[in-house]
Amino acid sequence: MGMKIIIIGSGVAGLTAGYRLCKSNEIIIFEKDAEIGGMAASYCQECAGKRYFIEKYYHHIFRSDSELLDLIRELGLEDQMLWLKGKNAYFVEGKSYPMNTPIEILRFDPLSFTDLVKLGMLVLRIKLIRDTTSYDNIKAKDWILETAGKSVYENFFAPLLKSKFGDNAENVSAAWLIGRVKIRSDRGKDGEKLGYLRGGFNSLIEALAREITAQGGKILQNKAVEEIVIKDNAVQGVVSDGEFIPCDAVISTVEPRVLDILTKGKLGALHETLRSIHYQGTACALIGLKKRLMEDGNYWLNIKADVPFGAVIEHTNFMPFEDYGEHLLYVTSYFQNENDTLWVKKEEEVLDTYLKGLERMFPDFERTDINWAKIFRRMDTAPVYEQGYLQKVLPFAPGPSGLYLAGMFSSTNYPERSMNGSVKAGLEAANFFMKKDKKCEVCWLD
Repeated sequence: MGMKIIIIGSGVAGLTAGYRLCKSNEIIIFEKDAEIGGMAASYCQECAGKRYFIEKYYHHIFRSDSELLDLIRELGLEDQMLWLKGKNAYFVEGKSYPMNTPIEILRFDPLSFTDLVKLGMLVLRIKLIRDTTSYDNIKAKDWILETAGKSVYENFFAPLLKSKFGDNAENVSAAWLIGRVKIRSDRGKDGEKLGYLRGGFNSLIEALAREITAQGGKILQNKAVEEIVIKDNAVQGVVSDGEFIPCDAVISTVEPRVLDILTKGKLGALHETLRSIHYQGTACALIGLKKRLMEDGNYWLNIKADVPFGAVIEHTNFMPFEDYGEHLLYVTSYFQNENDTLWVKKEEEVLDTYLKGLERMFPDFERTDINWAKIFRRMDTAPVYEQGYLQKVLPFAPGPSGLYLAGMFSSTNYPERSMNGSVKAGLEAANFFMKKDKKCEVCWLD
């Protein structure tokens, strides 16, 4: 049966690559965590006799996510797709401002009418940009200041950048900002519609896993790879739990710095690039509540306030409450290194600081409203697209024969990362393998 391919990581990119290759190859996926799915992994909960899955980290689908939507159709999940209005607001100085329609945006008091016109012109300008390459070497901060002025930057963009990138906020490129605005620009007169799978993205992850295992593939959980063995510039196999497992090819989806460790620095010119790509972490609280927190129906709340998180996402102000039997809330923040208190502190301490922040923002919120609460943390959430990042985008085939790369670091996730970008990365890595495999077959036949 074809080639033996080892995939490191069972996130969306790894599972998509495995799915695409499993019908004609032997697939083995190594996952260091207990659950599959990576950043799309889910938490199983029960409320009032109803068992459901909810993502550990919030997700939704955009209309432009064509590869992801094609994959959903291919897996027979199209009937679970819903397109719903996700109401957005901006919390500033104790007040929540709806930001869904042009009329609502015009009522955003922190910006003057002149500032709002400048903001509108900036968004219009972004929509007309086709190629972001020239913006990669420009800082988002500098571009906003030059294009829309100091007030628009300080009162609108700076808090958003700070909540998303922390101490790295001023280093992020204008290319990322343009990509971000473009992906969120599918708005009608009533606001933005977002997609979600009824039953959660666990349905997608499990469907991919079923297809792989049905073809004889294996998914090994709680199983980390310690080394990718490369000899004479060709992959020989991997080492896990001290055991060498030979294979014909490896598709790695791990963070670049981890890849550098696994390959023992044998990727030549890429060695320094792998070490220079900076990833940030996420500390995301998922809370089950007895009653709704945001009575105004907001799904997504961006925040400019003295609280230890940058956004509050009320999932059941988007998806039907009846699907869960309780209200579900995400409270989230990003951190930039392993010394950050959000990573160092115990989970219960992080949760307590988040709850204190909610109490300051929402006077009617009480801890007795909580059914349960969990903190989920990862150090390898996604790369930070700093100024000049385009030069660091990793190739799908980095050099050694039999080694392929796919993940958040791939060109398909630039300049704005997304689940669709990871699906595309998995497909591209599989395509690179199949092209090279086809060439080998031709050589052998000759």
